[in-house]
Amino acid sequence: MTDSYPFVKGHGTENDFVLLPDPDGSVHGDLAAERVAALCDRRAGIGADGVIRVVRCDAYDDPAAVAARGQAEWFMDYRNSDGSLSEMCGNGVRVFARHLADHEGVSTATPLRIGTRAGIKVLTFEDDGRITADMGRPEVFAESKVGIGERSWAATHISMGNPHAVAFVDSLEDAGPLLEQPSYDSADFPQGVNIEFVVRRGTAHVAMRVFERGSGETRSCGTGACAVMVAAALADGAGRGTTYRVDVPGGELAVTWTEDDRVLLTGPAVIVASGKVPNSFAAGT
Repeated sequence: MTDSYPFVKGHGTENDFVLLPDPDGSVHGDLAAERVAALCDRRAGIGADGVIRVVRCDAYDDPAAVAARGQAEWFMDYRNSDGSLSEMCGNGVRVFARHLADHEGVSTATPLRIGTRAGIKVLTFEDDGRITADMGRPEVFAESKVGIGERSWAATHISMGNPHAVAFVDSLEDAGPLLEQPSYDSADFPQGVNIEFVVRRGTAHVAMRVFERGSGETRSCGTGACAVMVAAALADGAGRGTTYRVDVPGGELAVTWTEDDRVLLTGPAVIVASGKVPNSFAAGT
């Protein structure tokens, strides 16, 4: 047992993550929620919106990793900043892919298959340095309601492997400071929900803010941008294959809903730091 373990810090449009390299599954075991929360603490820890353990599918007994064996080598074990599990993270999976290319010898010349709790995701490294993630088929459900204080809005319920409620508002300032989870109908979202507030900026161009379950307001949300694009395309009557620009506080993402019902998310993924964390950190967890 060493006295420390490695970490990598990265972000996609300022949605940031602590990555824990653990290829053979021998370092972290069942990663405790308390340790995740401590690593994500922006004052007493490294600081992040979530933690991603980088582990091979055949070295982890999570049912989703087991199901991915034979289809993908690597599994993205993603946790929100409060330590809770999440099915998928669109910005996180791009950062995961960037780490594999930079530090695990994964080729950028061919599509990369990654196992996640939302199934296999296929990523493509673009010539301009961005990465495109095939986020799969969206599911669109009946409208629901979301609210902040006394105000409420109709919201489109969309799943991108995880739940989203997309509300179009007159101004992004309508959401105010998203310090607490906006209200929603728990019957519609028994596992919680990510809530996006959206305004139109132009043709096939929208801007959003997001409150992520388990993390609070973040600078970006990749699956949220996908859900926003789908909701906007349906409202606009946009043809399949139309690419939307989605502005987030941390940058810009491009999202396309293809003719064969796939949602493609394209954006940057940047590794900014690496180091080691002492085993005594968050001791007892």
